[in-house]
Amino acid sequence: MIEYKKAKKILLNSKIKIQNEIIFAKNSLNRVSAKNIFSPTNYPAGNNAAFDGFAINSKETIGLTNKNKKKFRIIKIIAAGDNPKIKNVRKYCTAEVMTGALIPKQFDTIIPVEKINYYPNKKKPKFIIIEKKITKNNYVRFIGSDYKKSEQVVSIGEIINPSHILAFKSLGIERILVKKKPVIVFYSTGNEISEKTNIPDWKVRNSNSYYIKSLSNNLFFNVIDGGILRDKDDKLFKKLIIKNFKSKYDIIITNGAVSAGKFDFVPKIIKNFKLSNHFKGVAIRPGKPIIFAKFKNKNKSFFGLPGNPISSAACFKFFVYPYLRLILNMKNEKPFKAKLKNSYSKKKNFTRFLKSKVVINKKGVLEVEVLKGQESFKIKSFIRANAWALFRSGKSTFKKGELIECFNPLGVQQ
Repeated sequence: MIEYKKAKKILLNSKIKIQNEIIFAKNSLNRVSAKNIFSPTNYPAGNNAAFDGFAINSKETIGLTNKNKKKFRIIKIIAAGDNPKIKNVRKYCTAEVMTGALIPKQFDTIIPVEKINYYPNKKKPKFIIIEKKITKNNYVRFIGSDYKKSEQVVSIGEIINPSHILAFKSLGIERILVKKKPVIVFYSTGNEISEKTNIPDWKVRNSNSYYIKSLSNNLFFNVIDGGILRDKDDKLFKKLIIKNFKSKYDIIITNGAVSAGKFDFVPKIIKNFKLSNHFKGVAIRPGKPIIFAKFKNKNKSFFGLPGNPISSAACFKFFVYPYLRLILNMKNEKPFKAKLKNSYSKKKNFTRFLKSKVVINKKGVLEVEVLKGQESFKIKSFIRANAWALFRSGKSTFKKGELIECFNPLGVQQ
């Protein structure tokens, strides 16, 4: 059994290669960018009106006063999407422009419609009357004021979210290079596992595979259900691994059969293969029996997760998920910190992942409460939790008010 810190180091040195692919940007939600993405154009593409109003040349208003007014002839109405070009613009002319319309190059400022004095009347105006100096660049959105051409929009390793897709469509980014989604094949194990709803008391409904599959719906990997391996399927398991070496699967995951029981065949089978990196057993709770292996000379990795639901969920969160981020060239997930609401004690040499509730107190400070029901089979507290609290090894007692590292659960909206 090794420390959590050492296990994470082994993971970092066990990277497999995930290929890239080009996809339509509009279909890239939750994909991971394989390179930096830059704007192909200025945005806005030209100077445009921030309000409905009239575009003029500000220089022509110098010296204008209430006693020295000037009529500006309305020569064009320009809506958003209209071509703004005007030929042969004479002095003291104006164009009515709508919000978002490009401003003709002869004009440099906008007077909002609310401040306009029309002539001869508002219904059928031919002129507007200006009786004071108007400053340059009023109510103008400038070319490239949001994005300049070649400015970075997305960084390598960044997850594409809906706001990115809005930007892609606004900037004319049609296709992007992303990492292919890693493919996980997931095997449940044990004679007790059942797909049926109505079961005898000695059976267990298959839940872990559905939990992992549901995570893939909104994250950056795919899960293939490999089915259920029974207690005496050790030889079949070995054949499946060999078969998977030639498959599209990047990561093999088993759930259960990783401890030291009579029917826990996974560790023995994995040791039959040549491994470049490997660990079995980590000083953590829940999830102590976890196994990891990278197959030597194969671009494949293996995780053996414990069978209890919360052990499986914790190990996926703190081992599989960081590994997926690693192979997709993503940055490490950073924890947030919250003040401990209730004191907590544990074994000094173990790291604990605890189902917890984070709230903002009346003073606006984040507080984390370690929930009751931390046993690895208890799902009620898992449903109540909105965070994992990480209590690292090297310390046994944590007092109320201490800052604790916290992580968002996978797939849970905050």
